[in-house]
Amino acid sequence: MTMDLQGSRVLVIGASGGIGGATASGFAAAGATLLAPSRGELDITDDASVERYLAAADPFDHVVIAAAQTRTGPSATLGLPDAQAAMNSKFFGAYRVARAVPVRDGGSITLLSGFLSHRPSASSVLQGAINAALEALGRGLALERAPVRVNTVSPGLVDTRLHDGLGEDRKRSVFEAAAARLPARRTGRPEDIAQAILFVATNPYATGTTVTVDGGGTIAG
Repeated sequence: MTMDLQGSRVLVIGASGGIGGATASGFAAAGATLLAPSRGELDITDDASVERYLAAADPFDHVVIAAAQTRTGPSATLGLPDAQAAMNSKFFGAYRVARAVPVRDGGSITLLSGFLSHRPSASSVLQGAINAALEALGRGLALERAPVRVNTVSPGLVDTRLHDGLGEDRKRSVFEAAAARLPARRTGRPEDIAQAILFVATNPYATGTTVTVDGGGTIAG
């Protein structure tokens, strides 16, 4: 099926990142009018910035919230200020936008979580908790904001700039080892996740659901 979004207004928050950028490109390729604010225009960690941006916005057909800046690590070593900042960015950032963004009836809001919500990691305890909270938020908002549809997409390990700090050799080793463990025998690319986002955004029968795109990471031994 060819996707035609001519005349649709789409807001992608976090379009400068790998998954957000691929999502923005997908919507644009389908003919949508794309709004991709910079952090200077819309800072989802700041109440006033969110309120100011949304108050001036006309209704959107689709909204994707893919922006987040989080530190991770074991709870014993991740300081409370960093943990609170991560929650403020990824969870409350999405909450601030999703509760108030103007969306046309039948349109959509898509949140981005991660497979750690279902497959916890001892080294990323907070990240798993934030992802689980986002998925619960999506289900609740699907009821509250109906007939606007609200869904969550949950990625696995995806090759984005988030992992560049490992260094090229270490990153390659980590990704190759992960691919060998996954049933899909590969790790994710941003466009893999973008496809899932466009699916839930444009399917008129999809709401209140979480779509996991993780190469089988949740079920892998």
